[in-house]
Amino acid sequence: MIVAMQETASEQQIEQVIEHLVRLGFSVHRTTGERQTVLAAVGARIDFDTRNLQVLSGVQDVHRISAPYKLAGRSFRPEGTVIVFANGVRIGGKEVVVMAGPCSVESREQIFTIAERVGKAGASGLRGGAFKPRSSPYSFQGMGLDGLKLLREAGDKFNLLVISEVMEISQIGEMLPYIDIFQVGARNMQNFNLLRELGKIKKPVLLKRGIAATLEELLLSAEYIMSGGNYQVILCERGIRTFETYTRNTLDISAIPVIQKLSHLPMASDPSHGIGIRDKVAPMARASVAAGADMLLIEVHQDPDKALSDGAQSLYPEQFATLMDELRIIAPAVGRTIAKSQ
Repeated sequence: MIVAMQETASEQQIEQVIEHLVRLGFSVHRTTGERQTVLAAVGARIDFDTRNLQVLSGVQDVHRISAPYKLAGRSFRPEGTVIVFANGVRIGGKEVVVMAGPCSVESREQIFTIAERVGKAGASGLRGGAFKPRSSPYSFQGMGLDGLKLLREAGDKFNLLVISEVMEISQIGEMLPYIDIFQVGARNMQNFNLLRELGKIKKPVLLKRGIAATLEELLLSAEYIMSGGNYQVILCERGIRTFETYTRNTLDISAIPVIQKLSHLPMASDPSHGIGIRDKVAPMARASVAAGADMLLIEVHQDPDKALSDGAQSLYPEQFATLMDELRIIAPAVGRTIAKSQ
């Protein structure tokens, strides 16, 4: 249930409504927008009469929410969520944020070279895996803590945000000092214990869609994080498994505008994993921006043929720079701009 307070509602009136809801057994999540405060009441009181709330001082409207995702739904924050970082980067606003880097951190020279190149091309963030979930136990598993330290050092040197994947609860504390955004991969989209723990922290979480997940399942996974109090969630379309075998996955670009109608959360696209073929990544990135993506994740490697993971889908730095130039042309056509590196 959503309780929209009047623009003129006092803090005392808001607190009285919250206390009333708590007494009735609801869990209350508060969000304050530019004009009004909205309260999301989550609970099992299906027999509750909303008229009992509408008569309280300061209440403007009360709406039942039929969708199972209460906090991730658009009605919780109709104006949309914008995640703001200390260096001024904003995800979810007018600017489209691009984060780029290798699938895996392999060495100091590799990550510093790539960070410098993507930063010069206009990326706002550096992506890279320190802990790598691989289908084969014999594949490169990442550099772990040493990789995190290199990511942070390279990010600081070239003024880039750092995003990296967390695979299990025990890694959260280890990663906190080194990254700006926790990434939850497709395999962990329904690792609800991990999601609950990420709901307790105060850093943004990028949640990737599972390879066979519906959009409702993606939003419900976001709900696990948000129910813990962390509303800084970015949803990400990274391709789903279909009957098509030519590409690594099928990038569901339609998910971008659909999610933006259903949810207030920023929507990202990862065309590198979504398509899995180097020369097809740029067209999918351009299409994602045209469809309304708030953020792109692009894999870039200075020598992709020798990459320890996902080289076939990684762009050369020169290709990435060309793509950024193309995106700067496309974005204004849909009322957006490409965020400049800070």
